Amino acid sequence: MSMLGKFIEQVDVRNSDGALGEDSVIGISTQKSFIFTKADLSGVSLTSYKKVPKNCFVYVPDTSRRGNKMALAYNKSEKIYLVSAIYTVFRIKEDSNNSILPEYLFLYFNRPEFDRYARFHSWGSAREVFSWDDMCDIEIDLPPLQIQQKYVDVYNALLNNQQAYENSLADLNTAIAASIEEFKHTAPRVPVGKLLDEIDARNRDGKISNVQGININKEFMPSVANLSETDLSKYKVVKKNQFAANFMHVMRDKKIPFGLYHEDKPCIISPAYFVFIVKSNDVLAEYLMLWINREEGDRYAWFISDSSIRGGLELQHFFEIKIPLPSIPQQEAVVNFYNARNLIQRNIAALGNMLKDICPVLVKGAVGEGK
Repeated sequence: MSMLGKFIEQVDVRNSDGALGEDSVIGISTQKSFIFTKADLSGVSLTSYKKVPKNCFVYVPDTSRRGNKMALAYNKSEKIYLVSAIYTVFRIKEDSNNSILPEYLFLYFNRPEFDRYARFHSWGSAREVFSWDDMCDIEIDLPPLQIQQKYVDVYNALLNNQQAYENSLADLNTAIAASIEEFKHTAPRVPVGKLLDEIDARNRDGKISNVQGININKEFMPSVANLSETDLSKYKVVKKNQFAANFMHVMRDKKIPFGLYHEDKPCIISPAYFVFIVKSNDVLAEYLMLWINREEGDRYAWFISDSSIRGGLELQHFFEIKIPLPSIPQQEAVVNFYNARNLIQRNIAALGNMLKDICPVLVKGAVGEGK
């Protein structure tokens, strides 16, 4: 065992000349990745911001209110990022390159065990901090460099597969957008009310306990509501290839929470939501979902929402929305892209979960093989 501080050192290079602008400013997520900052940077001087060059790590010392996870990331790109001056930037010392690989150290940080360690060793009252000294005091078991590289290669192979899927997803999104744009100018328009019927099937026997919600990304998701004392017999049932929507806050969110349910087993949703079924042989459910999923669709729904406190979209106004309706063969062609996109998205999610779960396995395997 060795102390991590033996191998790492802080990097404190500021953007003092102002050479890097707002497009270089990033945040750090608890998923151990860089994210676009949500901060309003208008009028903010970036000269005190810290640079994060290639092969550097950065973490947020404040561990409070982060779901017991450390916000940390590793920059392996050629781009130099900027982070807040309160973040800690560090790298592996040059004379330690023969002892530890930065990507292996990143595997170590990706383990749930590290998050638990960091949270346990954080100190403070209202604002708990995992200090640089705490980071340096971590005891780490390092296998030989070639063994580290072997397990890093396994991780990178999975990462490359995920990137390949994401590239394919971008290509499919381009193909879908091109088809939809063509239909917009060539196909006759039909009101949604002629294509969908509202249905109201309730969970009266209480047999279904899979409570779902719909987010603004138009996806079903497990409900986050406290349902301990809720009568689920009043909840609405949604079956495969049926739609559900929450029209209550469209004006506030500027998006329609509207989703197409794909699972074989039914779910239930709030009684305040709407459930729809396709009633016309002239439209495919997936095609209709593609059309409503556009940003233009969200903007139009926001435009026609009422001006009440809730800012909801009335059902009648939703039914009056017109969509271009090409022939079934034309719809099937673009729906094939839609189905391929859904499959790739599921694969990306599965790989993401695998990458998250495999880090402790890889580190344990490397340490075991090194003994």
